[in-house]
Amino acid sequence: MSASMKNILRTVCVATLVAGPLTAAGAQQSAVGEWTGVLTTPSGALALVIRIRANTDGSYSGDLESLDQAAGQRIPFTTVTAAANKLAFTIAAIGASYEGEWKDSEQTWSGVFRQGMAIPLLLKRGAPPALKSIVGLDGTWRAILRRDTMNLRLILYVRTTARGTGATLDSPDLGAFGLAVQQFDRIGDTVQFRVPDAQVEFRSTLRYENRTLEGQWSRQGQPGTQVTFTRDPRATGARTRTQEPVVAKGYRAEDVSFVNPNDASVRLAGTLTVPEGRGPFPAVILITGSGPQDRNESLFGHKPFAVLADHLSRNGIAVLRYDDRGVASSSGNHAKATSADFATDANSAFRFLADRDDIKRNAIGFMGHSEGGMIGPIAAASNDRVAFLVLLAGPGTNAVQLLLSQRRLVARSQGASDEMLDRSEPIVRDILHAVRAAPDSQAAIDAIRRALPSDRLEMLGATEAQRDAIAGVFTTTWMRYFIKYEPGPFLSRLRVPVLAINGAKDVQVSPEENLAAIRVALADNRDVTVQQLAGLNHLFQTAETGSVIEYERIAETFAPSALALITEWIRARFGR
Repeated sequence: MSASMKNILRTVCVATLVAGPLTAAGAQQSAVGEWTGVLTTPSGALALVIRIRANTDGSYSGDLESLDQAAGQRIPFTTVTAAANKLAFTIAAIGASYEGEWKDSEQTWSGVFRQGMAIPLLLKRGAPPALKSIVGLDGTWRAILRRDTMNLRLILYVRTTARGTGATLDSPDLGAFGLAVQQFDRIGDTVQFRVPDAQVEFRSTLRYENRTLEGQWSRQGQPGTQVTFTRDPRATGARTRTQEPVVAKGYRAEDVSFVNPNDASVRLAGTLTVPEGRGPFPAVILITGSGPQDRNESLFGHKPFAVLADHLSRNGIAVLRYDDRGVASSSGNHAKATSADFATDANSAFRFLADRDDIKRNAIGFMGHSEGGMIGPIAAASNDRVAFLVLLAGPGTNAVQLLLSQRRLVARSQGASDEMLDRSEPIVRDILHAVRAAPDSQAAIDAIRRALPSDRLEMLGATEAQRDAIAGVFTTTWMRYFIKYEPGPFLSRLRVPVLAINGAKDVQVSPEENLAAIRVALADNRDVTVQQLAGLNHLFQTAETGSVIEYERIAETFAPSALALITEWIRARFGR
C-alpha cells in the first residue's frame, strides 16, 4: 500500500489537464463542506482532508489533501456524486476512488478508498486532528545517507501550522518524495521520528545552536548508520515567495474588466499594469494554463503571473492578466468551455487594450503558459493585429503524444519503472485514439467502454463501477477538443515574432519533443527564437529533478534568467 499511496503525490500535473467537476443531479447538500479521515495502511496512518463544493450551475467539485504527505497541496476530483445518502468521487490523475454511505446516527460517511487496494475510510465533518506543536525545528534539513558505495541525499521538511508540527521526507536519488514522517517528537535536545513507508527510524541529538541533528538512521533489515541533518539557513521557517510584488514600483496597477462579445455571459476581470512615464507602451496579454485559474495563475503557493507582470512592467512593458471565465471575479462557465472558447477571451482582452491610448496598438502580443501556449496561437489565427507570441512550455505535438509523453516523464520522475509503464500505456493510448476518432461524445463513450474490459480495468487499478467514470473524464467538451487539437496548422500560419521556451527539466511538456515540433511548424517564419533553458521545470523554477512534487517546495517562483530572456526579447523588437 505504501507505494500506491505515494501515487497521491505522483502525476498531479495530469489533474491540471483532465480534471473537472461532473454534474451530480439531485446531489444532497449535506455532502458540501470539509471532511477528514484517516487511512490505516500497513505502513502507517495517513490523515486526509476531503473538500466538496457546490457550483453555481448545479454541479459539484472538490479536492483531496494528504496532510501527512503534502500538506497544502490539493488534488482535484474528477467526478463527484452525492445523492440518496451515497457519496462517491474519483481522482483520475492518481487512479483513486471513494464510495461511501451516510450513517445518520454517527454523522459520518462510511466507505472504502481504493487506490491499488481497498481500505476502509470513515469521513467526519470538521477540521483534522491536531498535532503536537514543536518549537525550534521548522525549516529544511539536508543530509547524506551513505549506503555501500552510494551517497543518497535526504531532505527533511519541518513545518508548524495551526494544526501543529508536521514533517515529510524526500530521497531524490531514489525518486521518493513526500514520504510521511510520523511520531515526530522533541524532548529537550533529543529529536526522533519514523518514516513508515521506508521502514526507517531516526533518533538524534540537536547540536550547534539548533543547526544540526546528529543521530542513528535505522532501517529494518540493515545495519544502522550515522546521519547528520543540517538546517538550510536559506529555507528556515515558512516557505517564502520573495519574488512576489508587495507594492507596485515603477508602474501603476489598475483593476479592469471587459466583455467577450462572442458570449455576453462572459465578463472578464483582471489587472492591467502600465509603466510609469509617457506611453504608449508595448503590451502583453498573459494566458493561463489548464484548469480554472485566477489572474495570477496561482498554484502550489506561487503566483507566477504576478511575478511576470511585475518584472515586465518595471521594464517598460504593460501587462494585462485576468481571471479565467467563471473564476474569482470573472463571470461565465469554465467547465463547459474549450481552448477555442478561451481563445475568444484572449482576443477580447486584445480588443480592450487596443482601444487604450497608453498602449501601443501595433505592439500587443500574447504570452501563454502550458495550455495558454496552445490558446495563444488559436487566438492569433483569427486576429491579424497580434504583434508577437511568447510560448511558455506550450505544446508543439498533438495531445495524444503530449499526454503519453507526460504520463511517462512524470511517472519516471517519481521512480516508476518502464516495465510498469509499458504494461498500461497501450490502454491509455487506445482510450486517447478512441476519443480522437469518435464523431461525437456518445460515440467516444461507447469506444472507451469497449477499450476497457475487466482485465484492462484491473491493470489500471480501477473497478467495473469506474468504467463509466473514466469514460466521462475523457469525453468532456474540453477534453474532446484538446485530444483532437493539432498545433501545427495554427503555428505554421504565424508570421509574427515568436519566442518559444521550455525548461530542460519540464516533465509535463517534454522540451525535446515539443520544441522540435514547434521549430518544424514555424520553419517559414523569419523571426523565431526556440530555446531550452537549463535547470528549469515546467513552472520555470530552478529545480533539482523537475518533479511536480518540487513545485511548492521551491522558494523561487520564476527564474530571473527566464524573466530577463523574455523581457529583452520583447524590448529588442518593440522597445518603447
